[in-house]
Amino acid sequence: MIYAIGDLHLDATKNKPMDIFGIEWENHEQKIFQNWMENVKDDDLVLIPGDISWALKLEEAKVDLMKINELPGEKILIKGNHDYWWSSVAKLNSLGLNTMHFLKNDSYLYHGIAIAGTRAWSSKDYELFTEDDLKIYNRELVRLENSLNTISKSAKLKIAMLHYPPFDLNLKPNDFFYILKKYDVNICVYGHLHSQGHKYAVEGDVDGIMCHLVSSDYLDFKLKKIWSDEIESNR
Repeated sequence: MIYAIGDLHLDATKNKPMDIFGIEWENHEQKIFQNWMENVKDDDLVLIPGDISWALKLEEAKVDLMKINELPGEKILIKGNHDYWWSSVAKLNSLGLNTMHFLKNDSYLYHGIAIAGTRAWSSKDYELFTEDDLKIYNRELVRLENSLNTISKSAKLKIAMLHYPPFDLNLKPNDFFYILKKYDVNICVYGHLHSQGHKYAVEGDVDGIMCHLVSSDYLDFKLKKIWSDEIESNR
């Protein structure tokens, strides 16, 4: 089975308590991990599309990453806009976290299912979008293509992980979505949206791509099953 949950916002440093954003965030780490332990098996896969730890340095983030590493299942992670600790893939791999794969310009194959992705960026119709944002936006488009280009032709299903939604503020597909279409992606998971931002959620079948918002608070801090043999048989 494949599960997904984003925006864990773990905080081993205790410098960023999430309950300041609402009572629903109280003990959110415990709620996520309890649900994880109750549902995920060692041979399952969990997709984590960014905003993993509030840590600023990799050494600090390692405490949070080790917690995830010790949970059941294989894990695929991409960078979120708050993952300032994210370093080179070589440094991340040197941590010895053997159940985790950090995606950047590559993809991962799980039982014939390909997972690719990148952080993406704010929609261009965001009122504070700047020239600097445009540079990041365009760079992330390239990274998404680079990742999707590494998918084996033998893949029976393609899943894309993004941190930002592939939709604009009018809930219409944006450039990131059209790249997903170009590469025949079947499923897209994304996060980033919290609280009032949930009104920008777009889910379900969008032009042939099954879309899932998996921000942890949107899911009530429970992992979402996005693929299983049963789901596949009903496609």
